[in-house]
Amino acid sequence: MLNFEEEGTLNPLPGLSLQPRAGFVPAGGAAPATSDERFTAGNAFRRITVEDKRIINSRADVNQLVPFKYKWAWEKYISACANHWMPQEVNMSRDIALWKDPNGLTDDERRLIKRNLGFFVTADSLAANNIVLGTYRHITAPECRQYLLRQAFEEAIHTHAYQYIVESLALDEGEVFNAYHEIASIRDKDEFLIPFIDTLTDPAFRTGTAENDQKLLKSLIVFSCLMEGLFFYVGFTQILALGRQNKMTGSAEQYQYILRDESMHCNFGIDLVNQIKLENPHLWTSAFREELAELFRKGVELEYRYAEDTMPRGVLGLNAPMFKEYLRYIANRRCQQIGLDVLYAGATNPFPWMSEMTDLKKERNFFETRVIEYQTGGALSWD
Repeated sequence: MLNFEEEGTLNPLPGLSLQPRAGFVPAGGAAPATSDERFTAGNAFRRITVEDKRIINSRADVNQLVPFKYKWAWEKYISACANHWMPQEVNMSRDIALWKDPNGLTDDERRLIKRNLGFFVTADSLAANNIVLGTYRHITAPECRQYLLRQAFEEAIHTHAYQYIVESLALDEGEVFNAYHEIASIRDKDEFLIPFIDTLTDPAFRTGTAENDQKLLKSLIVFSCLMEGLFFYVGFTQILALGRQNKMTGSAEQYQYILRDESMHCNFGIDLVNQIKLENPHLWTSAFREELAELFRKGVELEYRYAEDTMPRGVLGLNAPMFKEYLRYIANRRCQQIGLDVLYAGATNPFPWMSEMTDLKKERNFFETRVIEYQTGGALSWD
């Protein structure tokens, strides 16, 4: 049995201390001996206040959700819960019939769908692992942790959705689920992400120094702005383009629900990044910003290679060169959201219909758009 009085008991998680918390006075009234000014006589174990909370490196009790300091995180959690959906709610009968029809889809359309699923079936698992095994340990604001728990569950729903599509279409599971090992354009994107996962999931990694705090911040930016905010957009555009042509409508409906969720994930991550910057301005150095700019350029390059691989020829009125401009447009938007200079002057959106679905121009009001006015899935209108 674990004895919390044993010497040498370790702190299991950053921000989750087994030491007496501020505001509480132990039996006998004596404050614990420590060099931390919060535990000095008269101040030890007091109840926490809003001012005690910080996104990272907080000394406040992570088990105390209130008083709220980051109400934006709590509101995103509530909004996400209100828009719950499950893959089985979406009817796949038309997709199945179309896929089985030898003349239902072109070879290029079938390649696009299988490549798409090949990336997405493992992408959300990577995202979930990064949250559960990495990010959550280092974020010390309970409101933000609450949203991260919901986000992790949504990543599981997305993985479930892709599996549901694969199963419904009776695709070769080995081919699809191993694409991230076997297809270069998919493998390259995942290999770009994995070092940032490894940083945060390393049991020895701890925040609290400028170097490590920058590593955490960099990882958060890569996942919010590049993975969820850029690497998903070629695939989303392709499948939603199929839906607009009344093809694979069940799959397209699920992708639009996923896009709604991922847009919120992206926006939450950006808010998290900006709050960390606000509380730790010393991290936002010119050298750090230049390093981020190079990561953004690399991300655009990798996603464009994926566009070329999935569309070696024009399909659905789309072609790979159109995505070069689109990815630059999105990258500029992400840069602006976290306070970086735009990288591609004059880049425009070649897919204006995607703006309606992703609401890139007013992402903070995403839940006001008509495409997500539902409480459970299965009610999406393509009118």
